[in-house]
Amino acid sequence: MADFPAPAPQTSANPPVSAVLVAYALFGLAGVIALVHSGFPPIAPLFGLVGVVAVIICYVKRDEAQGTWVASHLSWLIRTFWFSLLWTMIGWIIFWVLLIVLIGPVIAVCIWAISAIWIIYRVVRGYLLFKESKPVPEM
Repeated sequence: MADFPAPAPQTSANPPVSAVLVAYALFGLAGVIALVHSGFPPIAPLFGLVGVVAVIICYVKRDEAQGTWVASHLSWLIRTFWFSLLWTMIGWIIFWVLLIVLIGPVIAVCIWAISAIWIIYRVVRGYLLFKESKPVPEM
């Protein structure tokens, strides 16, 4: 029997740059929409239709970008989405738990507004690295 070497992982010569650019634009739009709503979105800032479309793009293009500088940007955006959802859920828990003393809604709105600002920060920081064709540094 002949031993065949395992196939080397393929690195894409043409990473999905335009798809990542669209994802950054959609995430930025979702963050601005959340901020305009005074940090009081009915669900996570990126969990609306715009954010869901952006994260689907990121997941679909992740395999294609494997091994390129673009892969770090896709991971960056995916993490932004999930952490946004986490902070929004924390806001909702605080909202309902502390509603009886009327401080819950105030704290929740602050959490949601900070989450929206954080999303915009991550989108701007990632995009500035993206336009220079640099990967996002590991955290």
